[in-house]
Amino acid sequence: MAVFTVNGQKVEPTGNQKLLRFLRDELHLTSVKDGCSEGACGACTVIIDGKTCKACVPDTDLLDGRTVITVEGLTEWEREVYTYAYGKAGAVQCGFCIPGMVMCTKALLDVNKEPTDDEIKYALRNNYCRCTGYVKIMDAVRLAAKVLKTGVIPDDLDPDWNIGHRVSRVDVEEKVLGTGKYPDDFYFDGMLYGVALRSKYPRARVLEIDTAAAKALSGVEAVLTAEDIPGENKIGHLKHDQYSLIPVGGLTHYLGDAIAVIAAKDRETAEKAKKLIKVKYEVLPHIRTIEEAAAEDAPKVFDEEENNICAHKHISRGNADEAIRNSKYVISHHFETPWTEHAFLEPECAVALYDEDGDIFVYSTDQSAHQTLHECSLLLGTDRVKVQNALVGGGFGGKEDMTVQHLAALLTYATKKPVKMKLTRAESLLVHPKRHPFYMDMTMGCDENGNIMGVKAKVASDTGAFASLGGPVLERACTHAAGPYHYENFEIEGTAYYTNNPPAGAFRGFGVTQTCFATETLLNMMADKVGITPWEIRYRNAIRPGETLPNGQIVDNSTGLVETLEAVKKKYDAALEEGKPVGIGCAMKNAGVGVGIPDTGRVKLVFEKDKKLHIYSGASCIGQGLGTVLTQMVATNTDLKHEDIVYERSNTWFAPDSGTTSGSRQTLVTGEACRRACDKVMEDRNAGKTIDDVIGKIYYGEYLAKTDPLGANVPNPVSHVAYGYATQMCILDKKTGKIEEMVAAHDVGKAVNPLSCEGQIEGGVVMSIGFALREHYPIDENCKPIDKYGSLGLFRSHEIPKIDAIVVDKPGLNVACGAIGIGEITSIPTAPAIADAYFRWNGERQYSLPLTGTPYERKC
Repeated sequence: MAVFTVNGQKVEPTGNQKLLRFLRDELHLTSVKDGCSEGACGACTVIIDGKTCKACVPDTDLLDGRTVITVEGLTEWEREVYTYAYGKAGAVQCGFCIPGMVMCTKALLDVNKEPTDDEIKYALRNNYCRCTGYVKIMDAVRLAAKVLKTGVIPDDLDPDWNIGHRVSRVDVEEKVLGTGKYPDDFYFDGMLYGVALRSKYPRARVLEIDTAAAKALSGVEAVLTAEDIPGENKIGHLKHDQYSLIPVGGLTHYLGDAIAVIAAKDRETAEKAKKLIKVKYEVLPHIRTIEEAAAEDAPKVFDEEENNICAHKHISRGNADEAIRNSKYVISHHFETPWTEHAFLEPECAVALYDEDGDIFVYSTDQSAHQTLHECSLLLGTDRVKVQNALVGGGFGGKEDMTVQHLAALLTYATKKPVKMKLTRAESLLVHPKRHPFYMDMTMGCDENGNIMGVKAKVASDTGAFASLGGPVLERACTHAAGPYHYENFEIEGTAYYTNNPPAGAFRGFGVTQTCFATETLLNMMADKVGITPWEIRYRNAIRPGETLPNGQIVDNSTGLVETLEAVKKKYDAALEEGKPVGIGCAMKNAGVGVGIPDTGRVKLVFEKDKKLHIYSGASCIGQGLGTVLTQMVATNTDLKHEDIVYERSNTWFAPDSGTTSGSRQTLVTGEACRRACDKVMEDRNAGKTIDDVIGKIYYGEYLAKTDPLGANVPNPVSHVAYGYATQMCILDKKTGKIEEMVAAHDVGKAVNPLSCEGQIEGGVVMSIGFALREHYPIDENCKPIDKYGSLGLFRSHEIPKIDAIVVDKPGLNVACGAIGIGEITSIPTAPAIADAYFRWNGERQYSLPLTGTPYERKC
């Protein structure tokens, strides 16, 4: 048996196993994150004898005499340095990749005190980050190198936490040092491990389920099927159309459908039991494409539905046909965008247990603890459920739907023991909803000066096996296909189809990413036809304060599209003068749910016994920095210092429901609720009450973002309470065709924390560089995902170009101190800008993503 050293201590594993499993499961060194167990993501990076190594790769038997260091083994000085550097640089978002990045930083700086930019990129090359775009992580490495060289940590962190200041996030230390807990980091005495048996076929009727052999296996404590569910056996984000467990007689809809769940003493035993379950199926023809779904004689994905249409939207204002007919220039084309995987670093995981009150308590990674509570309560048929958000390792929309939370709760209900249920990376790639593939036919008409006269479009999306958020995604894709421009005539028809593919749902941009590619590409083509630059055609058409969008809404003084265009103008003109290929794209994206749907933010502020003000809101922080936003909101609107303010992670028993973290809504909607609660705090403060006088008092704030329904019979409906606007441009090296620089200017209203805004921009841009150039989610003839995590085409640190993130600070909104969310829009205009740059480089206009013929093309 191997004996080796971990963080200065001699250790001897109980048996040969992967180093990752030993470090986590036996030593409970949970800074070592399990992101894929496939040697791809780098989240489990440790240092072995001075060199970085992914802990999921080596077996412990091969480590005899070796020395292993994890983040827990850093010296106190190193902890201080890396916490300072990563915080000051704004390098921490969801945090799941950060301990691994810190290990890469240490290994580099231990041997190279003054690394070049290329050496830093090379040192980080094996570690993915899906949030930050790597820019600020590399800044953190440079800063750490400087501090280690001087031996002094500067006293330069901004002490002023008012809105508008560049402050380090409230959760930096726990994420850098790995002390903060994601669900997978919880270990309890007697904890069982849950797994699910999933469907063998994308569409089949389950005839028999035989669990006898699985139940008889030593170490197995429960094997549950649909008949063991005490409550409702249907879940779904908006529409309850997905079986939690497929019953006998029930129809499977995709390969991710669960047939049974198993709880056992360890995952290996649970996996063995899974293979012992015998299921008899009646295999049925499955539907793989939109064309198959739309055929008159198509099998129905859902027996109870009339056809395979999930949602249909028709949006019209003015007379698009007439406007286009009377236009001097008219361009029509067909566009396609692919399936895309969120690829967040943390796979889905939940831990359920009974708490001291006799309630089922769920630690979850999701985008709404209250939504998880609702689904689990229905499944269990009881309201004796509590949900606590642990840290969330990225979401981007992919953690809005239930995956494991309800099943972990069910196994705890049955066994009365703690249960951890975590998806493997392969399961995650299969199970959670993806970005919809879109097929778009669009026509645009302009006058002789390039002014848009009318736009007409027809779009279709594959929403996969369940509704999820396919309807709202389609709706947003349609409403925003008009673009951020000032014209009156717009008509679009959209249809979302069910297939037996993995489901599609929310993904950063929420459908607008897809239709924006088509709209903005047509506008670039139109500029050439008119004889003006793509920048100029946008400047002429750009929506300005007081003007009317194609949806009829009159925009307010926070509208800053023109300012984003002006912000990139100097670099745009310089690139043209130098003969460099340059492409451009604009976008708008709503903040808040909008279109008449109730959208309420809620916050409680409480002075507790520690005499600090604690912030409670049932809004998930998934890496966007909500805790820091709310802390800054309190610091700005009360007389308290940030060290007297505590952000509490979302829960369901005290923190009020503030809706899902989606639609770039939390900064604005929950931020305004927080501001209103602050007003109540200050009423007491100004009345002379001391903190001792109000210990335990709840200051409650609520804000309803009131809007008009889609198609409301009013002259100028308010579709959304606010919009963000953006201009992005792509500059290529004219010789190599590689991206030289991305420039991204974003109107964010009042920037709460410009440092975080820049990080959101950089991360969103890199995510959509992948969307434009390389990322894909191929599905085979049996509706099964083909790729592993490492072959999705995600960009790594050494591949990213220079990114100039420009925060356009333009207050004007009368809520949330003028702040507008930024998370989603950062990924929207990137692809059309990149596509146009490549057209300027090689003269080939492409209408489908990812692009081909570029230096970044995947070599299959």
